[in-house]
Amino acid sequence: MLLYLTSGIVMPPLSPVLTPANPQFESIHHSLRGSPSAVQITVQTLHKLHYAEPNDWSRPQPTGQAGEVIVVLTKRLRLA
Repeated sequence: MLLYLTSGIVMPPLSPVLTPANPQFESIHHSLRGSPSAVQITVQTLHKLHYAEPNDWSRPQPTGQAGEVIVVLTKRLRLA
């Protein structure tokens, strides 16, 4: 399907809208548990590898174990 603008210019169709129902994408959930320093180092390492921004992770939450926190990341990945 081609789109015609009022100026007569023909535009190609846009890329499919990225939605959770789109089978080309899938969400994946990561969690890190450990000491606050170990979790922070791992988040920084994943950032240096260009995998996830530090602000994409949840705030550290206590797990109930002494000296242990958990952070969570949900990331959308392109499958194809």
